[in-house]
Amino acid sequence: MSSLSRELVFLILQFLDEEKFKETVHKLEQESGFYFNMKYFEDEVINGNWDEVERYLGGFTKVDDNRYSMKIFFEIRKQKYLEALDKHDRSKAVEILVKDLKVFASFNEELFKEITQLLTLENFRENEQLSKYGDTKSARAIMLVELKKLIEANPLFRDKLQFPNLKNSRLRTLINQSLNWQHQLCKNPRPNPDIKTLFVDHSCGQPNGARAPSPANNPLLGSIPKPGGFPPLGAHGPFQTAPTVPPLAGWMSNPPAVTHPAVSGGAIGFGTPTNPAALLKHPRTPTTANPSMDYPSGDSDHISKRSRPVGIAEEVNLPVNMLPVTYPQSHNYQQDDFHKTVARTLTQGSTPMSMDFHPLQQTLLLVGTNVGDIGLWDVGTKDRLVVKNFKVWELGKCSMALQASLVKDPAVPVNRIIWSPDGTLFGVAYSRHIVQIYSYHGGDDIRQHLEIDAHVGGVNDIAFAHPNKQLCIITCGDDKTIKVWEATSGAKQFTFEGHEAPVYSVCPHYKENIQFIFSTALDGKIKAWLYDNLGSRVDYDAPGHWCTTMAYSADGSRLFSCGTSKDGESHLVEWNESEGAVKRTYQGFRKRSMGVVQFDTTRNRFLAAGDEFLIKIWDMDNTGLLTTIDAEGGLPASPRIRFNKEGTLLAVSTLDNGIKILANADGLRLLRTLENRSFDASRNAAETVTKPLINPLTAAANAAAASSSGTPAPAAITAMNGDSRSLVDVKPRIADESLDKSKVWKLMEITESTQCRSIKLADNMRTSKISRLIYTNSGVAILALTASAVHLLWKWPRSDRNTSGKATASVSPQLWQPPSGIFMTNDMTDNNPEEAVHCFALSKNDSYVMSASGGKISLFNMMTFKTMTTFMPPPPAATFLAFHPQDNNIIAIGMDDSTIQIYNVRIDEVKSKLRGHSKRITGLAFSNVLNVLVSSGADAQLCVWNTDGWEKQKNRFLQIPSGRPSNILDTRVQFHQDQMHFLVVHETQIAIYDTTKLEPVKQWPVRENSPPITHATFSCDSQLIYASFMDATVGIFNASSLRLQCRILPASYLPPNISSSVHPVVVAGGATNLGRAASKGLFDNALNKSKLQQQFIPCLYILLLTVLSGGS
Repeated sequence: MSSLSRELVFLILQFLDEEKFKETVHKLEQESGFYFNMKYFEDEVINGNWDEVERYLGGFTKVDDNRYSMKIFFEIRKQKYLEALDKHDRSKAVEILVKDLKVFASFNEELFKEITQLLTLENFRENEQLSKYGDTKSARAIMLVELKKLIEANPLFRDKLQFPNLKNSRLRTLINQSLNWQHQLCKNPRPNPDIKTLFVDHSCGQPNGARAPSPANNPLLGSIPKPGGFPPLGAHGPFQTAPTVPPLAGWMSNPPAVTHPAVSGGAIGFGTPTNPAALLKHPRTPTTANPSMDYPSGDSDHISKRSRPVGIAEEVNLPVNMLPVTYPQSHNYQQDDFHKTVARTLTQGSTPMSMDFHPLQQTLLLVGTNVGDIGLWDVGTKDRLVVKNFKVWELGKCSMALQASLVKDPAVPVNRIIWSPDGTLFGVAYSRHIVQIYSYHGGDDIRQHLEIDAHVGGVNDIAFAHPNKQLCIITCGDDKTIKVWEATSGAKQFTFEGHEAPVYSVCPHYKENIQFIFSTALDGKIKAWLYDNLGSRVDYDAPGHWCTTMAYSADGSRLFSCGTSKDGESHLVEWNESEGAVKRTYQGFRKRSMGVVQFDTTRNRFLAAGDEFLIKIWDMDNTGLLTTIDAEGGLPASPRIRFNKEGTLLAVSTLDNGIKILANADGLRLLRTLENRSFDASRNAAETVTKPLINPLTAAANAAAASSSGTPAPAAITAMNGDSRSLVDVKPRIADESLDKSKVWKLMEITESTQCRSIKLADNMRTSKISRLIYTNSGVAILALTASAVHLLWKWPRSDRNTSGKATASVSPQLWQPPSGIFMTNDMTDNNPEEAVHCFALSKNDSYVMSASGGKISLFNMMTFKTMTTFMPPPPAATFLAFHPQDNNIIAIGMDDSTIQIYNVRIDEVKSKLRGHSKRITGLAFSNVLNVLVSSGADAQLCVWNTDGWEKQKNRFLQIPSGRPSNILDTRVQFHQDQMHFLVVHETQIAIYDTTKLEPVKQWPVRENSPPITHATFSCDSQLIYASFMDATVGIFNASSLRLQCRILPASYLPPNISSSVHPVVVAGGATNLGRAASKGLFDNALNKSKLQQQFIPCLYILLLTVLSGGS
C-alpha cells in the first residue's frame, strides 16, 4: 500500500473514532495493521477478553514470528490458564492447555510439562514460582506491564505504536478545502454555495437554477460560516481549517423553551450577537478571518486586489503539529513528574480554605482561612509577606442584613481567594455578603481596591474574566444568583437568575469568539450563561448532585468537574462539550469521602484531588488512579490543594493550620535557584531609568510598581525574526528579585572552551553567510536563512541521549532535507542581491514558513519544502514578516518603502496599508492581549497600531546618543510574555517599554567607547535577555532589572585562529523551558554550540549556536 493510502487509513480511523464507531475503529486497526492501539489492548487485557486480545494481536503478529511474539502469546495464554485453575474450572484449564499452550511444547518441552503438572495441585500457588500470585486483577496488571515491554521491543510493532499527530477532524478539513477549491473554480460562484453531493465535484448551478440545502446544515461537514462561501481557512493555522464545535454546542442545541429571566445592571456593550443561541449552534469566524469583512482604510490605495487565488489543492499531506485527542499515546512516567518532596512547610495559624499561586511569579501564594485572614507567602524564601485580618472597609455602605449578621457573629471565613489573570489584582469571596478586591504592586505592597456587597448570604465563589476585552469580576452566592461586576469601578453589569438552589461555583471561559460562564448549584444543576439577558443555555445534572466545581485544562481544550454528594460519594469526570455528556469518569475515590473533595489540573496532563488524607493523581487520558502522595502525613481528610501555573509546585493544607509545598524535580530546582540567587551589583542606579518596572516584569520585593494586563489566554511571543510561538506548554520561571545587598555575586564569565561544545558543518553543506536564525515553535529544530536565499533546517534526532527529540546541548543537530532533496529557496532580484534584506516567519504549528530575500514573498511547506505560492513582487520589497496571533491567514509585512501592509493570504488581498515611518520597517510584533501591532523602523521610531481598525495610536523616537549613527543593528521589537511590555533593541541600548504609554520602564545604555549591540532577544519565558556585541561577547541579562548576570567571552566558543573582526549577529531564544539561546555570526560557516553549565543558574541551560562566515 502506498504512503498516501496508508495516511488515508489513519484519517479514516480518526473520523470513525470521532463518530464513535468504536468497533469499526478497532477492526480497521487490526485489519490494516498500521496502528496498534495500546490503550484498547490494555483495556481488553484488564477485562480478560482473551479471545479479542488474541484476535487484535493477530493483525500485527503471529505466535511464531519471532521470540518477542512467542513470549507475548505465551504470557496471555498462561494467564488464561491460571485463571481457569484459580476458578477450579479443570475442564476449561485442560482445553486451554491442549488448544493454546501445547504449541509451545516444541520450543520448551520441560516448561510445558511443568505447566501441565499444575493440574494436579489443589492450589497452583503451591508451586514455588507461582507462590506470589495474587488475585486475578493484580496478576493481569503485572502481566500487562511485561506485555507492553515486549510489544515495544518487538520490531514488528515498530512505527505502529504512535498515532500521527493530526488536528481534529482532519478528513473533514480536507473535504472542506477541496470544496473550497472547487468552488473557486466555478464559472458562476455563488456567495452561499450548495452542496448536493460529495460523490462528484462541486459546481454551482446557473444563477436561476434550483438550490440545494445550505452547507451550514450539512451533517457531515459540520457548521460552516455562511458569509463568503465555504469556510475560511482556520484562524489558528495557516491555509487549513477544521470545522470547530463551539463550547456548549451540544449542550445548548436545545435550550429551554422558557428561559430564566436575567436582570441587567447596566449595558456595557459586550457585543453579543442578536441570536446567541444560534451563534452557539453555528459558530461564526472571527472578523479577522472573515473574507466578507474589510478593514477600514484611509485612502483608496490602501486596498489592492489580485485576481489569482492562493490555494494548496495540490498538497495531500499537510503537516500539522497538534497533539492527538482521540488516540492517547502510552505514557512513560518518571518520579520526577510527581510532587513527592515536601520542600516547604508554612505555618498559617488558621485553617486554609482557599489558595492560589500568582499567574506569573511562580512562588507567590495567596491563602484565605476559616477566620477571614488572608496571607501572601513567598514560598521560595519562606517569608510571609502579608497577613491581614478580616475587616469591613466601609461598614456604613454595607446592607443592613450584613451589618446585623456581623453583630451576631463577627467570624467570616474565606470561601475563595483568586488572582486576576495578570496578577495585578486579587479577589476574596467571604461567607457573608461581600467580596473584597485588592491591587498588588509587588513585594508586600497590597492596597484596597474595591469592596462589593455582592450577595445576600454567603459569596461562594469568585472569578475574573475578560468579556469584550474588559476585566470583570464574576461572583455567585447563597441568593441563587450569578453577578458580573466591572473590575475598575465595581459597577454591576449583569445578574443571572435561574438556579433554584444556592450557586456553589462559577467557571468563566471562552472559545473562538464566544465568552460564557458555567455555574453549578447545590442541587447539582449545571447552567451556562452568555453575557446577555437571555437566560441560561444549559440545564444539566452534575454527578453527585451537590457540591461541584468545574475547571478547564491549562490550554482550555478539556473540561473537568469534581463533585461530592451529600452521602460523601465523590465524582471526578471529563465532559464532552460538544454533547454535554460525561466523557470519562475517573476511579479511585473511597466510597464515603469525609468532606467536599477539591481538585486541580496541571500541565495539560494530570488531575489531582485531595481525598482520604492523601493527594490522588490521575493521568487525564486514563481513568485509573495513577499514584497517591501522602506528603509525609499530617493532611486532613479532604485537603485543599493548588498547583502553581507551571505545575512545578503544589500547595496542600495540613491539619495543624499550615501549608505544605510539594515540589517535583523542576520545582526543587526552582526553589534552589531562589535560595542561591545572587546579584551583580556592578551597575549603579544611573544605568537605569528612575521609573520602577511595572509588575509582572519585576519580582523585586521592595519595588513599587503598577501594571495592567490582559486575558489568561495562552500568550504568544513574537521573536525578532518574526516567528510567533504558543506558550501553552512554556514554563515561566519568575525569580525573586528582592534586592538583598548581602547577596552579591561577581559577574559570571564563561571563558573556557571546555565549557562549550562545538561542531562544524561539513564542507558540502557550507553556503554563504547566514542572515536569519530561529528555533521552531515545537523546539525540535532550528531554521536558518542564508544570504543566498536558501533555507537550512537542523533537527535534533531522537536517541537514548535525547528521548524527547528537542533541542539539547548533549546531542548535535543534523541538517535535514525531505526525500526529494530540494531546498526552500526564495526569489531574488538581479539588482544588488548582496543588499537584499532577508526575513521570515514561522506559522504557529511549524507547518509553513513565509520568507523573503529581496524578491517575491514565498510560502513554503515545511514538511516537503515545496513552494506553495509566491506573491508581492518588488518594489517595494518585504523587510519584515509577522503572523497575526489570532489568525495565521493575516500577515503584517514591513516594506522597504516604510509602509506596513496587512495582507490576507487566503483571499490574496492587501487589506490595509499603514503609514507612519519614514524609512524601511525593521521590526514587527503583535500583542494578543492589547490587540495592537508595534512596529520599528530604520528611522529609530516606534509606532503602536490598533489591530481592530489599524489606526496609529502612538509613536515615539528612540533617544540615540550623538555621534553614534545607526549602521550596525536595525531597531527590533519583541513582546514580553505578559504581552503588556516589549523589548526594544538598538545598537546603543536595550530597553523595556510599557506598550500602553509607549514609555521606557527600564533601560540599559551602551557606554561610550563600548562595543555596540548586534542583536538581543528574550528567553522563551521572558525572564532573561540574551544579547550579542560587536566584540563577539554574549551577555545574559536579567529581564526584570536589566542587570548583566553573565558574559560569554569569544574565547569560549570561537576557534583560536579566527579573525578578530568576527561577531555574532543574531541571537534566537529556544521554544522550550530550558532557556536555550542561539546566536549567529559571520566566519567560515562553522556551527558552534556552547552549553553554560549549571554553575550559572542551577535550573537553566543555555544553548548557544553560532554560524560564522567572512567577518570583515
